[in-house]
Amino acid sequence: MKRFLLLQLRPEDEVSDDEFEKFLKYGNLSRDEVHRVRMDQGHLPDINLDDYSAVIVGGGPDCVSSDESHKSEAQKNYEPWLHALLDEITRRDFPYLGCCYGLGALTLNRAGRVSKEKYSEPVHGIDVTLTEEGGRDPLLAGLPKMFRAFVGHKEACQKLPESAALLATGEACPVQMIRMGKNVYAVQFHPESDPESFILRVNAYKHLGYFPIEDVQKLIEEIGKETITVPQEILQRFVERYRRSYARH
Repeated sequence: MKRFLLLQLRPEDEVSDDEFEKFLKYGNLSRDEVHRVRMDQGHLPDINLDDYSAVIVGGGPDCVSSDESHKSEAQKNYEPWLHALLDEITRRDFPYLGCCYGLGALTLNRAGRVSKEKYSEPVHGIDVTLTEEGGRDPLLAGLPKMFRAFVGHKEACQKLPESAALLATGEACPVQMIRMGKNVYAVQFHPESDPESFILRVNAYKHLGYFPIEDVQKLIEEIGKETITVPQEILQRFVERYRRSYARH
């Protein structure tokens, strides 16, 4: 059995563990199907992609567009390692799902532009709309044209890589999901998240500038009212597609 490689960067144990558990839950993954690597902790193993079914990158407080002087030592350490892996992933068209930070990293790696200039979104639920290309994509076929999703990011894609297809968009942030080649995907929203997880993140990151501190209680109340299911189905479809595909080899 080939496992899924899950790369995480959240430095807070409680938030990282919750993210891991939600990837398992909504991806319909067992623990023995996942090789979890916390890039924030400094140990960056040698990776042979042939050992894995797919690579998933989670989100976190780090920004790919931050000035080097504002990056943590952990981020400075893992980013070259991650970009070397992304080079191979894109060269081979290897199955990949980048979530939030994972979208920014892929965009930057493929010569797109990411910055805090515009298109940031506070921590909340939004409407995501599939493009015509998205409606034809095998991972998204048959899903509602518009669905709710959780977002929260200070930076965003300003210019797509030339090789990227736009699959989903949003009102405040136009790049919500992309595909490169046939198997490399990335989303700005969080397919692993639910209200419980997002409330945990609001409390963990309330001092990091995602939203005014006085809005915390209002955000928690709004998040608690959301019913979000389609992003989780996208995650499960990604897992099922590549679990089946690689089980035959």
